[in-house]
Amino acid sequence: MKKVVIALSGGVDSSVAAYLLKKQGYHVIGLFMKNWHDESVTISKECPWLDDSNDAMIVAQNLKIPFQTVDLSKEYNTRIIQYMFREYKHGRTPNPDILCNREIKFDIFMKIALDLGADFVATGHYSRINREKKEKIIIHKLISGVDKSKDQSYFLCQLNQKQLSRILFPIGNLKKTDVRKIANDIGLVNAEKKDSQGLCFVGKVKLPDFLMQKLKPKEGLIIEIDSSSDLYKKKSDVSLTIKEKLIKGLRNINYKIGDGREVGKHNGAFYFTIGQRKGLRIGGSKKPLFVLQTDVENNIVYVGMGKDHPGLYRDALLVDSNEEHWIREDLKLSYKESMIIMARIRYRQPLQKASLFRYKEGIYVLFDKPQSSITKGQFVAWYIENELIGSGVIS
Repeated sequence: MKKVVIALSGGVDSSVAAYLLKKQGYHVIGLFMKNWHDESVTISKECPWLDDSNDAMIVAQNLKIPFQTVDLSKEYNTRIIQYMFREYKHGRTPNPDILCNREIKFDIFMKIALDLGADFVATGHYSRINREKKEKIIIHKLISGVDKSKDQSYFLCQLNQKQLSRILFPIGNLKKTDVRKIANDIGLVNAEKKDSQGLCFVGKVKLPDFLMQKLKPKEGLIIEIDSSSDLYKKKSDVSLTIKEKLIKGLRNINYKIGDGREVGKHNGAFYFTIGQRKGLRIGGSKKPLFVLQTDVENNIVYVGMGKDHPGLYRDALLVDSNEEHWIREDLKLSYKESMIIMARIRYRQPLQKASLFRYKEGIYVLFDKPQSSITKGQFVAWYIENELIGSGVIS
């Protein structure tokens, strides 16, 4: 009998995943990860770890499977929390959930599971893995979940072949409504529990309070850039080479105070991210203001009026060569090669038509249509049909 250790979060998805694995004949062990101790910056009603741990334990008792709690708070702090502080400090917006999957769930947690004699590690992710033999090698394909509204393949975009070879996603072929029905049918205590939000296995965090632990408030200017600014005037690209078109598509505008007008003050440029609307505390404008750029060095936030402001849109992005990642190493591009793909720059964004171009400095992603709020530090994931084949940090 194959042994599977499942990451029981206390939520309905991992609970039903555990039930399905047991039904399929696996020897299932439930492990709950405790990743957080500091209650001062979490919104307590939004998923306190103690309640989740209790729910996970009750589910394990209900399913008659062994259950343990593992404290990974030290590793989580080193690999995820400190990474978040570093990124925000340098004006980048991190994605801790992607890092949590790569560094915690499918690295440290997986090693603990394998040390317990597990053949596989399982989670309640809405994603699938197809295994295909190619020239004596088994290729593990990361496939989108059947439920398109819940597909979580994006959060798994930094996994590798070795990790995927040991992973099971039991609910990837189900829709959320089916998962809740199964949970109700077998009488699980968390059948109607709301989905958790916020940091992976931590809960919803008050981000400014969280960042203030390390990044102290510092007053600075908010400068509004008019949408009719000469900065956005388009020039013909008929005579440009492909490389020149890609660089132009990045639209790297280094705003200066003189490019706009002062409309307010803020408490720290590192608290804001591109495309952000809330938290600016500026009234009186005809349309909402959106963050166009943050200058953490000079502590300035540049904003534009309306979601259609040209400063929000770019045709392309760049992933530095040292921050690109291929799940499918066999499809990796060589110098000056290109590939037509589908891509997304955030969770739940519909897949966008795009092309990849490989150059010495990294991978350029050129979109068929301009994209709003491309953000440094976030991840772009690229797909062929419904298979996620690679990803990288937007630089």
